Amino acid sequence: MTYRLHDVFTAIADPNRRQILNYLSENEMPVNEIAGRFHISRTAVSKHLKVLQRTNLVYTRQAGRQRIYGLNARPLLEVRNWLQQYEKFWGKRLLNLKNQVEKSG
Repeated sequence: MTYRLHDVFTAIADPNRRQILNYLSENEMPVNEIAGRFHISRTAVSKHLKVLQRTNLVYTRQAGRQRIYGLNARPLLEVRNWLQQYEKFWGKRLLNLKNQVEKSG
């Protein structure tokens, strides 16, 4: 399955999907267990899981009649790597802000 980094950012922009990823980072689980942790419908959770599957952030496996979901962190590593290229930029900006605040204070 292929995905684009833009799609991963779009997928993790939703707080419900980020929470699903957080739960799956602890343990694999079926959709009913995931849905039981939310105040949204099971259908809504299933739709979020489909988005996460399309971006390869979750995988599924069959266990009897249940589909078990798990976290695939590789796309998140790519996000982290992309963000790290701006670390020097933000570090300089924050240092400049710190210096300005200290001068004026």
